[in-house]
Amino acid sequence: MKNPPFPKKIKKTLTLHNDKRVDWYHWLRDDKRQNKEILNYLSDENKYSDYWFKHNKVNSEKIYRYFKNGLPKFEESFKNRIDDYQYFSTTTLKNEYRKYYRIHKKKKKLILDVNKLAENHDFYNISSLFPSRDHNLLAYGEDVNGRREYSIAIKDINKNKILEKNSCSSNGIIIWNKKSDGYFYLRKDQKTLITNSLYFHKLGDDIKKDKLIYKEKDNQFSLNISLSRSKKFLLLQASKTESNETWYLDLESKVFTLKCFLKRKTKHLYYIDDTPKNFFILSNKQKQKNFALYKTDLNKTSELNWKIFVSHNKDALIEDFLCFEDFLILEIRKKGLPQLIQVDLKTKKRTLIKFSDKAFTIDLSNNNEYKARHFSFVFSSLKTPPSIFSQDLYTKKRKKLWSQKILNHNENKYETKRLSIKARDGVLVPISLIYKKGIDLKNAPLLQYGYGSYGSVVEPSFKFTFMPLVDEGFIFAIAHIRGGQDLGRDWYDQGRMMKKMNTFFDFIDCTKKLLSKNIGNKQNVFAMGGSAGGLLMGAIINLEPKLYKGIVSAVPFVDVLTTMSDESIPLTTFEYKEWGNPKKKKEYFYMKKYSPYDNISFKPYPSVLVTSSLYDSQVQYFEPAKYVPKLREHSTSGNPVLLKMNMIGGHAGKSGRLASLKEMSEELGFISNLSIKDS
Repeated sequence: MKNPPFPKKIKKTLTLHNDKRVDWYHWLRDDKRQNKEILNYLSDENKYSDYWFKHNKVNSEKIYRYFKNGLPKFEESFKNRIDDYQYFSTTTLKNEYRKYYRIHKKKKKLILDVNKLAENHDFYNISSLFPSRDHNLLAYGEDVNGRREYSIAIKDINKNKILEKNSCSSNGIIIWNKKSDGYFYLRKDQKTLITNSLYFHKLGDDIKKDKLIYKEKDNQFSLNISLSRSKKFLLLQASKTESNETWYLDLESKVFTLKCFLKRKTKHLYYIDDTPKNFFILSNKQKQKNFALYKTDLNKTSELNWKIFVSHNKDALIEDFLCFEDFLILEIRKKGLPQLIQVDLKTKKRTLIKFSDKAFTIDLSNNNEYKARHFSFVFSSLKTPPSIFSQDLYTKKRKKLWSQKILNHNENKYETKRLSIKARDGVLVPISLIYKKGIDLKNAPLLQYGYGSYGSVVEPSFKFTFMPLVDEGFIFAIAHIRGGQDLGRDWYDQGRMMKKMNTFFDFIDCTKKLLSKNIGNKQNVFAMGGSAGGLLMGAIINLEPKLYKGIVSAVPFVDVLTTMSDESIPLTTFEYKEWGNPKKKKEYFYMKKYSPYDNISFKPYPSVLVTSSLYDSQVQYFEPAKYVPKLREHSTSGNPVLLKMNMIGGHAGKSGRLASLKEMSEELGFISNLSIKDS
């Protein structure tokens, strides 16, 4: 298909606060995803993109080969110990999915082969594995269309037999009861997809008999469940952006009684975990934005009984904590980088876990036993693949347990840097960089990546999927912009709601300052982001259409105002405190300032590749489907505007490791082709 498709236009006027917006492509929304005219249009977009890629000789196959050449023929994950069992997985270059095993008494047993489960499905994904408390059974969530509405399957490990499936539209997380004859799970609302109900299922019973334990009535709150550190309690959390509430249920009791730890309050966030005698509480009460850690007896949860254990620090965000018998490990973020601090529970003496690298990421991982003598963590940097280390809590001795193998990778070939640039309002914004040693920085193509929403941090960790371009001579930069939580909770608050424009300005200012420092070729600048990062992409090219040569906008949230005005669209009400509530006039007009779809005008836009999936539950397919023809119609540059729509798949694209790498190869191939062309 040589020419881009132009779908028909039907005028739709949207009015709120006496403000009229005309949407000519509103008709492209079909919640059932069955309208043949819409499906044909999406198919035509795919055909045009395929033609453009072929006509312009985009060599995505070269990048795909790079990926395959970097992956070992056989990989084995870290062996995660739970009680007397070790659980791990393997994968090969021939398989899309993993095989899961366990070792007990030196005997290795295959417990789940996802390749076989996926055989008759165009899309297949499992949430995670949940061994029962007695290790005889295995539970896992099953998603067969990409909507993240998981059924729950129960397998008898010893008999290698599926016992039952619960088609319950869950979030894929379960907590076993102590007897291992039933489990707790969460259900989603069928219309909004907000997780709002906690149920208990007794094995062997009809799903209709499942017991409702809790139902959340406020559609701005979503539920999550976890197992407490001592494994005594199920923890149920109802949360939205600025407040939450935690309930706990004694798994050792015959009666399912939820107790509220502390009722929800406006702008109060708190997170709890337990030891055999105490609850620890991470809280931002009294405007302590970066959180403080408190301690209280198990039977005295009232706020009056909380005693300070680690005080608030305006320069360091406490992200999480993990309890052991004699120590507690704090996960801290300071100056944009993570830290681990070991705290003696008796003396409160703190010991910083030291690392020599300047830019890196660390995460506590595989710490299942409260009484363990050691803790383990994952370490990675932009040039160093992930490794898992164990450190003795008492002697402080450290040893490497596992490393991800990347063939032909030599970290000494690369340079990494951590810079800070001054944004237009004087705020210093961190940037992480990686590039090959010896390249001409001034003439090298620059790819800048960003997200900047929900308080999420884009860590300076090893990113194998971007290494083909780095090895090709690109500079890869991560802009740690406001809206993330890189520099503490306030960094997040400065990039959401009525301060969202800071996110976009920061990203643009990072690009311009890098170029002013002779880092990157001004004629070869690219940007990439997905989901809320796709919103970022849409906003920056509306603001600075000539700054970037090419953009990859993955599953982009681009029709902000229309989506946030429609409570029937999944997950909308849950995000009012992230973007704003359009019913409020001031918030409506602020969102209208940056909503990418509403701010498209006749401008010389760069080359743009937009990706999406028909069954995406996070960003509905019709947002990018409308965005592309409108952007194409208004672009005065003649640069291509392409849409690649997965006709099966969800927010993360296709299922399967190799299929996912093929998609990434196309996205990077698009950028690589543009960097060569006319350069």
